[in-house]
Amino acid sequence: MTARTRLWILLVSTPIIAFAIIGGYLGHAVGRDETFAHLRIFSDVVDLVVDNYVEPVDVKQAMRGAMRGLADGLDADSAFLPSDVVKAVESNTNPGPADIGIEVRKQFYLYLRVVSVREGSPAAKAGLRSGDYIRAINGRATRDMSAIEGARILKGAAGSKLELLVLRGNAADPHEVSLVRERIPVATVTSRMINPTTGYVRVGEIAADSAAKVKQAIDALGRTGAARYIVDVRGTAAGDPEHGIAMARLFVKSGTLAVKQTKGGKDALKEPIAAAAADGAITAPLLVLIDQGSGGGAELFAAALDGNKRADLVGERTLGRAARQQLVKLPDGSGLLISNVLYLTPSAEQIHEKGLVPDVEVDQPDVEFGAQAPPGDPTLDAAIARLAAEKKAA
Repeated sequence: MTARTRLWILLVSTPIIAFAIIGGYLGHAVGRDETFAHLRIFSDVVDLVVDNYVEPVDVKQAMRGAMRGLADGLDADSAFLPSDVVKAVESNTNPGPADIGIEVRKQFYLYLRVVSVREGSPAAKAGLRSGDYIRAINGRATRDMSAIEGARILKGAAGSKLELLVLRGNAADPHEVSLVRERIPVATVTSRMINPTTGYVRVGEIAADSAAKVKQAIDALGRTGAARYIVDVRGTAAGDPEHGIAMARLFVKSGTLAVKQTKGGKDALKEPIAAAAADGAITAPLLVLIDQGSGGGAELFAAALDGNKRADLVGERTLGRAARQQLVKLPDGSGLLISNVLYLTPSAEQIHEKGLVPDVEVDQPDVEFGAQAPPGDPTLDAAIARLAAEKKAA
């Protein structure tokens, strides 16, 4: 191994290792001696690979693999991004106005996992479900693909075709799925009466205007006779945590809505986000529906209401996506997307990578790929029964 090669490796690898090990963004602080021990081990591994691998080593490719591994080892939302993706993110280039209606996340160092499927989308019509794994997109393996790269590839021109290789249950039995991208209108908030006294509000996307739209929907349902409500954030995986907290302000009159954490370990900075004097205008009883596709703003909304005993959660454990990422650009044009802010529950418990546990857990039926899901909505039925029981007990 030449001195020039060793120097090049150190120049490329040191910033990544520094961010991943020393930065402590996620609270895994390590001592200085332990940090340098890891650096020495890494240097030894590089020497062993370059000097002993059976074929000539493409050092650039090997180092990119190491950087991907370091980022993937932090959390599901941190990622190493190649230079072309960094340029696209920085320029806010839109890969296309149409998509197939899924939200994906990196899982287990291997594939992209479907975390939510939009109702009425091409993916929903093709039978994709939350929990499916995408092994390949248009023949390209997702093993070395970040969630951001995957999400961009899934978008494109309306009417363009897309081929997915999907896994469900048995990894030895992949399913080829052909889809056509569509422009999918997003109904951020819809509402209806379930029965003469119960209003249902579906929040399909957490956005800056979601709080105002939820307030309008509940006011309208109240004029129709609703005295209690069910707010459904199942499958709502995208959305700024702060917008979810803004929604929670409608229902929580006092107390801590969330805790914002920067840094980690002994030096953790935790900033409580408290309800304001004008908050809590909606006082009617309610329940919140959640599932494994509820993440980001939806999780912060659910955590604020549950943590302040304002509403019980009904459904499944949530996604566990409650962090904000920062893009750090590296000298060669590539970048590191790294989680640098965590949002915690009102009692300062971690949500990110853990999720929220429902107060009323509802098992979901297993559905074979290509089969129709059984009719009905067991989670909604459980919520209606819960509200009826609470009304009777009151």
